[in-house]
Amino acid sequence: MHNKFIPHPCARNPHLQTILGSLKIRSSHHHQSLNSSKEMTIEGGHGVRLLGYHSSQPSKISRGLVTLIHGWEGSADSTYVVSTAKYLYNNCFDIFRLNLRDHGNSHHLNEGLFHGALIEETFNAVRNISRLSADLPYFIIGFSLGGNFALRIALKQSLSRIPNLAHVIAISPALDPYKATLAIDESLPIYRFYFLSKWKNSLRKKQALFPGRYNFKDIIGLKTCMSLTEAIMPYHPDFGDYREYFHHYTLRDDAFNDLTLPVTIIASEDDPIVPVHDISGLKEHHHLHRVIQAYGGHCGFIDFFPFRCWYEREIERILCQRSCV
Repeated sequence: MHNKFIPHPCARNPHLQTILGSLKIRSSHHHQSLNSSKEMTIEGGHGVRLLGYHSSQPSKISRGLVTLIHGWEGSADSTYVVSTAKYLYNNCFDIFRLNLRDHGNSHHLNEGLFHGALIEETFNAVRNISRLSADLPYFIIGFSLGGNFALRIALKQSLSRIPNLAHVIAISPALDPYKATLAIDESLPIYRFYFLSKWKNSLRKKQALFPGRYNFKDIIGLKTCMSLTEAIMPYHPDFGDYREYFHHYTLRDDAFNDLTLPVTIIASEDDPIVPVHDISGLKEHHHLHRVIQAYGGHCGFIDFFPFRCWYEREIERILCQRSCV
């Protein structure tokens, strides 16, 4: 039985929930999990390197290792990642906060440009991270686009197994990136402004680091995420167009037929970015568990009294069921 998220009436607006989820107040205080974190470069195969931060329990017995994967244009230092890291660290879990390619301070590590279909390097990286946990259970938690990555990692278990991976959790996962991109453009202007600003800053960093390969001058002024996605396709020659690109990491209908380990999706009916029917419409599977709440926005699930995050407690409940300590 799952506990329901029932926020105070003044905190039920989905856009407010979405914004609350990223407020710096949630992660502004120093914490042992951050102070003791060790920066690590993780091999993703074929020369790819990803950047992350490992926080291990100094004296307590660890219940296992949790890898956290941020959303699009977030990072290992995003509020929701840091807040979840603190909460789980306080509850005796080791933490690894992973940056996807070209996120955080990692643009210099790889010449190639990030895109959402880069699952192989991310899978290889989390498999290498899993070895830090020795014989303890290993867990992966992803947020939004990171949730999409986490789910695809779970699906790859049927082909290439991570031996100690015990459970994968996705918070507000973007199962259909085409719909999510349209939603960002068509919902409140603040979402489009936020994502476009961060994406363009990322492209400028990449161009400055690799001026011989990238010149985004003619597309950097575009005003929507969808138009910029279309315009950047020539830098991703593996895809014929943006629709083929989105298709490569879209999860729908019977996508989870081959699941071999437990997966939990936490989502809300009022999510302004991810349509809940994309999640509720997935074909049933005994390893697929959906926790859908009436409120929560996109990666929100914040209440005022007291000010805390509901999904952090739900994650701990799930992980403790899978760990033996």
